[in-house]
Amino acid sequence: MSNTARTLVLERGYEAISVEAICSAAEISRSTFFRYFASKEDAVLTDIEEAAETLRSALSARPGDEPVWTAVHRALEPLVEQYDASPEPARPLAALTATTPALAAYQHEKHSAWRDALRPEICRRIGVDPADHTDPRPTAILAAALACLDAAITAWATTEQTTPISALLRAAMDSTRL
Repeated sequence: MSNTARTLVLERGYEAISVEAICSAAEISRSTFFRYFASKEDAVLTDIEEAAETLRSALSARPGDEPVWTAVHRALEPLVEQYDASPEPARPLAALTATTPALAAYQHEKHSAWRDALRPEICRRIGVDPADHTDPRPTAILAAALACLDAAITAWATTEQTTPISALLRAAMDSTRL
C-alpha cells in the first residue's frame, strides 16, 4: 500500500491524490487503509518511523569515548547511504517532502520521535540524567544534527546535486563548527 501511495503521489502530486484514490489503486477498503496508516502522510512516508530504531541502534553502537557530535554524525551515515545507494525514488520523494507543507510537517513530527529515541543515548554520552529536562544540551545536539540531515537531503533532492548525501551531511555538520 505504501508503494502505491508513493507512486500515485509522485505521478500526480500530493494534493491531487486522496486516500480514496490510494485505496482504489491498492484494491483495498478505506477501513483497511486506516488499519495500517493513520493518514495519507503516514502512507507516503512510512519508512520514517522505522528509522528511529535504526538510528538509536547505530548511535548506541558507536564507541563510548567518541565525541558526541561525531557519534551522531556516524550514526546518521547508514541512513543517508540508503539514499545514495538508491536515489530513485528517494530523490523525488525527498523533493516532494521538502516542498509539500503537509509532508514536511509530518516529517518534522516524526523527527520528534527520533529525538525521543536518541535522547537517552545522548544524555549518557554527555553525563546528563535522561529524566533531567532542564539541561538543553541533549535536545540542542539532536535538533542541530537533524537540521543538518534535513539540509543535506533537501540540497540533494531539490537540485541537480551529484554530490553524495553523505558528503553533504558532512559539510552541513562541519558547518556547525565554524
